Amino acid sequence: MPDITVNHLSHDYGGNRVVNDLSFHVRDGEFFTLLGPSGCGKSTTLQSIAGFTNPSEGTISVGETVLVSGERKYYMPPERREIGMVFQSYALWPHMTVAQNVAMPLKIKKVAKQDRAALIDKVLEQVGLGEHHKRYPHELSGGQQQRVALARALVYEPSVLLLDEPLSNLDAKLRLQAREWLKDLQRQTGITTIYVTHDQQEALYASDRIAVLDQGRVLQVGTPKEVYDDPATPASADFVGRCVFFPGHIVERGVVQLDECGARLTATKDNLEVGSRVSVGVRPERLSVVSPGEAVADGLDRLPATLVSSSYVGSGYDHLFRVGEQTVSVIERFGLPETEVQLRLEEPGYVFAA
Repeated sequence: MPDITVNHLSHDYGGNRVVNDLSFHVRDGEFFTLLGPSGCGKSTTLQSIAGFTNPSEGTISVGETVLVSGERKYYMPPERREIGMVFQSYALWPHMTVAQNVAMPLKIKKVAKQDRAALIDKVLEQVGLGEHHKRYPHELSGGQQQRVALARALVYEPSVLLLDEPLSNLDAKLRLQAREWLKDLQRQTGITTIYVTHDQQEALYASDRIAVLDQGRVLQVGTPKEVYDDPATPASADFVGRCVFFPGHIVERGVVQLDECGARLTATKDNLEVGSRVSVGVRPERLSVVSPGEAVADGLDRLPATLVSSSYVGSGYDHLFRVGEQTVSVIERFGLPETEVQLRLEEPGYVFAA
């Protein structure tokens, strides 16, 4: 399977630049995710790779084959790109059976009729729908319809698979099952895959690497662990997981003092000069409530907090605290007898120059 290279891609809609000088490289056989909020340009980028949108600028290539060259105004037709795509809506024909839906790409590519049945049988077995050839879309569950759409994209063995939020129409429990199945299938086939989603948990679970997008630009590219544990920008930290930001300044090497509550926190960067203005990003799941006997005035990595509300959520209590001007949610197994507490920061926050 080939790799994919996108260089300096830009695209405008009615004078509005939705993709802005975007570049990334997808390795051969990789499950690569474009992650970002609605309107960040991820679907436009995917459609540009598929050939359904002609970008204003930039180049796209798969292996040695150039698909798009904005400079030369060259755009390879979609049917020649050997790319399979699954849309958010699945786009199944309701009047056709499962087998007929899956057969459509083979007809478009003029695959001999005597060869189609074997290809359809193979791909439906691959996606777990071997007994569903004669069913219609309305006779299938949402998860089964999603598999039909995937089978249709894979039936002619494309070199690249593009997935545009394919799980967004499924309920929460089915989404968990579908993402596990989808990742296993990608590993088995080894097909180079680009997955578009705004769901951080899906991206972290399924991806080999993630490109975090915002306002048409790439903020960061890395493994799920790199993107989560070492965010490159505040926007990346804020979108991938939960993060609360506190203004502060460096008071000594490796120590930040917060403006709002005076707490002193360990800094992740020790190359900032004393007095430098910074913003500290704290993930709520890395906070825990300090027991009264452990509370230490002015202790490092302790945040003074006031309990605002508490809700039972099954696995424990979701406590909402006020820390300075911010609110943070902390899950604890037990309720709290006091309203004025300290929160311990179990791992250093992310420090960004202000």
